Amino acid sequence: MEFKIEPIVTEKATKLAEKLNRFTFRVSPDANKYQIQDMVEKLYGVKVVDVNTMIVRGKNKSRYTKSGLLRGKTEEYKKAVITLADGETIDFYSNI
Repeated sequence: MEFKIEPIVTEKATKLAEKLNRFTFRVSPDANKYQIQDMVEKLYGVKVVDVNTMIVRGKNKSRYTKSGLLRGKTEEYKKAVITLADGETIDFYSNI
């Protein structure tokens, strides 16, 4: 079974990558740590030392419009923080 994995490129994630050699990914909710580790090693050709996962809960949002108050919720997702071995790195911008 294939799982979805996509990098999270934010200011906080970039600082983690530069200082601690940790990279963040948005992954499928049913993927476990071993599957995530195997997928990152195959896709990027790096050695993964540690995988930490967390569930990011959706937030309630509301906005005022001419037709009244609209309410909704953002999507919840699973986030994985991957720690790479010393000397390894992932370049997300190489294919741009």
